[in-house]
Amino acid sequence: MNKAKRIDIFTRLRTENPEPTTELDFGTPFELLIAVILSAQATDVSVNQATGPLYAQANTPQAILDLGLDRLKGFIKSIGLFNTKAANILKTCRILIDDHDGEVPRDRQALEALPGVGRKTANVVLNTAFGEPTIAVDTHIFRVSNRTRIAPGKTPRQVEDKLLRWVPDDFKRGAHHWLILHGRYVCTARKPRCGACVIEDLCEFRSKTEYA
Repeated sequence: MNKAKRIDIFTRLRTENPEPTTELDFGTPFELLIAVILSAQATDVSVNQATGPLYAQANTPQAILDLGLDRLKGFIKSIGLFNTKAANILKTCRILIDDHDGEVPRDRQALEALPGVGRKTANVVLNTAFGEPTIAVDTHIFRVSNRTRIAPGKTPRQVEDKLLRWVPDDFKRGAHHWLILHGRYVCTARKPRCGACVIEDLCEFRSKTEYA
């Protein structure tokens, strides 16, 4: 796939959704961080259902620490791996208070040092909370990038590196959201909705469907 085609693809995605953002509910960088930690192997819908009541009760590192482990688990028990996530969240809150004055750091190394935070989570926070041109490669972005041939790769990191290298600068900040939403609602895993796809004629996927 050449540069001109990539520009056309992202131009169309931007036209369809000029101000893309996450579907996770959040009001502060801290709320986003906790939501993204919870979203591992969980849907955004399920996370929002849990964080709504949680944030109404506690939405700062100190407030969540004050809840304690058992009460925190009570808020997030509907989410997969909630025991591990609860423990990681409390450890993260303690580090934020002790090392970062209770604020979420705008630094990849510091973010990835937090329990429960890997490269993908750090990329989401840097992009969505702080406006950095990072791209977090989840299962949807990995699939779309390989299927369309925008940025094929055998691992999420390979796909991320290619996207950062090949996506034009004007589109980098929005690329994460455009690709994830496209994969979630159009370029779905089992039955892609090629007939309803705004980039169908630019996509290099060979087994296109008529499903709209």
